[in-house]
Amino acid sequence: RSHNVFSEMKLKVCSVDLLSSRTGQNRKEHHTDLYHGDELIIRRGQTFQMEMELNRPYDPDTDKILLELKTGPLPLVSKGTHVIIPLVDHLEDGRWEAKITEQSDNKIKLSVNSPANAVVGLYGFTVTSRHVKNETANTHNPDKNIVIVFNPWCEEDTVFLDDEEQRKEYVLNDTGRIYYGTEKQIGARTWNFGQFHEGILEACLFILEKSDMPPSGRGDPINVVRVISAMINVQDDLGVLVGNWSGNYSDGVSPAAWSSSVEILRKYHSTGGEPVKYGQCWVFSGVTTTVLRCLGIPARSVTNFQSAHDTDVSLTTDVYFDEKMEPIDELNSDSVWNFHVWNDCWMARPDLPPGNGGWQAVDSTPQETSQGTFCCGPASLSAIRSGHVYLKHDAPFVFAEVNSDKIYWQRNLDGTFSQVHSEKKAVGHCISTKAVGSDDREDITYLYKHPEGSEEERIAVETASRYGSKPEVYSAPIAEDVCVEVKMDGEGPRIGSDAQLRIVVKNMSSQPRRATLHSQAAVMYYTGVLKNAIKKDQILVELLPNEEKRIEWVLPYQQYQDQLVDQAALMMTLSGRVTETKQVLANQMTFRLRTPDLKITPIGEAVVGKEMSAKITFTNPLPRTLKGVLFRVEGLGLQKGHEVVVGDVGGHSTVTLTEHFIPTQPGTRKLVASLDCKQLSQVHGVADIVVLEK
Repeated sequence: RSHNVFSEMKLKVCSVDLLSSRTGQNRKEHHTDLYHGDELIIRRGQTFQMEMELNRPYDPDTDKILLELKTGPLPLVSKGTHVIIPLVDHLEDGRWEAKITEQSDNKIKLSVNSPANAVVGLYGFTVTSRHVKNETANTHNPDKNIVIVFNPWCEEDTVFLDDEEQRKEYVLNDTGRIYYGTEKQIGARTWNFGQFHEGILEACLFILEKSDMPPSGRGDPINVVRVISAMINVQDDLGVLVGNWSGNYSDGVSPAAWSSSVEILRKYHSTGGEPVKYGQCWVFSGVTTTVLRCLGIPARSVTNFQSAHDTDVSLTTDVYFDEKMEPIDELNSDSVWNFHVWNDCWMARPDLPPGNGGWQAVDSTPQETSQGTFCCGPASLSAIRSGHVYLKHDAPFVFAEVNSDKIYWQRNLDGTFSQVHSEKKAVGHCISTKAVGSDDREDITYLYKHPEGSEEERIAVETASRYGSKPEVYSAPIAEDVCVEVKMDGEGPRIGSDAQLRIVVKNMSSQPRRATLHSQAAVMYYTGVLKNAIKKDQILVELLPNEEKRIEWVLPYQQYQDQLVDQAALMMTLSGRVTETKQVLANQMTFRLRTPDLKITPIGEAVVGKEMSAKITFTNPLPRTLKGVLFRVEGLGLQKGHEVVVGDVGGHSTVTLTEHFIPTQPGTRKLVASLDCKQLSQVHGVADIVVLEK
């Protein structure tokens, strides 16, 4: 009896411990133990713990506890800025929820889960408790904030980076090197990014607040990066730094005198957002690296030597001369800088076609406006490399910086201009960044463009310029009478054997045609991020009039066996040019290596309440042993979901497993099984079982 009275007593939360110390479990597990201070800083898409002390023991039957998080000036549930976290019995991934993991006397310990697309930023936190019968609730406001940042360790987060050494460098390293000078004499200076330094996280959150981005947009890194590239410069939005190239810096700090982002960001924050004087490109870039790493987006500073600056979106760097070959100053607004520093940041690009995820260029030095604002990026490096400059954001500008041709124009007597010379290798040399794990300089030019002078590089330049404001700079093809297609047989290649595709090239003209095709195959994550190229070929094709040729293309198992990731997807890219007509040939095809199905055969008759069984068969398609294989089996109305440990399965060998169960519901039921194993994913099977009434 006394127990009942006791549980009628109002449930109150006396105190909450967010377990937020730097050395504690939460911050260690979330890789946020380097941040200054003892606030709870967590990465999204990952579970964290908290403890609560109540005024009496918690009774799961009659007590209700809700956690609430709010961010931004106007928190709304519909926008993800007001989060209500329910208590559940089992944590499922991908959403906000909490579960009681320990309970002793008046204390409970909770595990809380956030989705991988949660809005990042500063959240206020409250706990509400009430009794089922009692309508009035008690709200406890622990006056503690929670900061949520991006999570490159979480596969579901768009900024996921699948390499621990790279995460240590591009997220956790708080110092780096920035390159300058000329390509013949590359200088390096050490820069202190200091993203974990006291006050820096607060300054970065302050920058997000000062931007016009609604808090609901802070879940999308594409959005966040774009806003930050605009906020680091003073133009438009009273951002962090004032650019100055005049040589007179007497009323501020000379750009060359800075060697750290810390003082700049703290000064900006402490004055309530007064722009700091002065910056040039390496300062803008250093501060951008700090802010992105601080918010959890992998980033690096990148230097381009002989960096073009295209002012008229022609995607060429144009130099104009008069009749006597004297430069016409008022027309020569395009320039080539000795060096220019910007940033790469890493993310998937679900808004672009597959293959464009990965490194993205971002430039916060105010050069030209983008959609009316001084910001630039994120532009996909793989799009820039192929000349696909119509893919947002600002790919044309970045393309011109690294790979435009320098075109010399001479004025004719009638006032028109003719092209008198073009330099194909004038721009974009020795693109440099600090190497992972050492102070060496790493040359990443190959990520931005194909080797200079290669046919692929020429094709990219011409492809790009067709989308510029002067599409006629490069002669158009005389004819477009050859087509190329990639085909695959049936349901496509199977995992464990050689992957075969067919390239079909067709000449639709009455003249012979020749072409060289460059093909490459790269491994791709399901998010569209390319991992690396694993096979490159060159194929010479000679076609008679009206001839169609079929070329077998084979990717041997040996070449891909150790390379595959999650869904075993690959992307094949073809590019080439027809000799006679200069027509560009290009084609991309995404394919995946098909995994075998589990075969499920029901045994005995299916009747409610009567035991029956099913045989599950699996054949390992790979020539090597699969380690630690698990089966998961489940069937609604047939049996509860459970795991069966199978252990190791030898190369090409078959395992069979028999499941016994008693159907509980009549009708058509599905028995579903899947295989769980590190080396092979996406293996499953299903059997339809028609269950009869007793």
